[in-house]
Amino acid sequence: MYIHGTSPEEQARLSRLNDLLNQSCLEAVEPDYQSRILDVGSGLGQFTRLLARSCGGTALGVERDPEQLATAKSLASEGDPVEFRQGDASNLPLSPDERGAFDLAHARFVLEHVADPQRLVHQMVQALRPGGRVFLLDDDHDLLRLDPEPKKFLAVWQAYVASYTALGCDPFVGRKLPQLLHKAGALPTRASAVFFGGCKGDDSFEALCDNMIGLIQSALGTMLPMNLCSATGLEEGLSEFGEWRKCNYANMVFMAPWAEGKRL
Repeated sequence: MYIHGTSPEEQARLSRLNDLLNQSCLEAVEPDYQSRILDVGSGLGQFTRLLARSCGGTALGVERDPEQLATAKSLASEGDPVEFRQGDASNLPLSPDERGAFDLAHARFVLEHVADPQRLVHQMVQALRPGGRVFLLDDDHDLLRLDPEPKKFLAVWQAYVASYTALGCDPFVGRKLPQLLHKAGALPTRASAVFFGGCKGDDSFEALCDNMIGLIQSALGTMLPMNLCSATGLEEGLSEFGEWRKCNYANMVFMAPWAEGKRL
């Protein structure tokens, strides 16, 4: 279950997140020349298009949500080497001749939102040709560090993390990516992380703070009804974060783990 919903505000947040992360993620993936790419959970399709263009290849983006899918199609330019297809990440909508045909299978911030990430990774590996690459990037929400420490906001953050568990998902799946690849029949070959943070003077700092607030606000429909956080605690935490981001030496340390494997 995607905890953040699909409101216009959430789609705008995702678009800004792409602006923050896409270049760093592209450098991590390093798609081979003229790769045939499967992008699972393609969202608005910004990174799907970038992957295909960067290597002179083609890409198939699979997205469950019809609103995000429609936006992805509208953003694609005529002649873009991409196709967007509606489908569930846990049951990839591939034809028999597409299975075992891709050079690269990619998923970013998807595994944390599915009940059975192993099933998804197995399907991604099966979609590859022998020797094809699978690239996974996902969150480990325990990696966030803020200095100076805003204790009330971090209590809200812990409630946000607990909401994943309450929905049957894994907020720490990022640390388990090599294990998931191994169990899916791929050989893990690389593991690292994309840094996702900055200090007050960094050009991206305000956008990072806005994204953090957007994450919390879009998850309120889960956090509050499940009594993971009180309305008062939420208000106090967000207010404290608002003051924290004004600090001249405020620093956000966060990263998104990734791992790559090869189909045997």
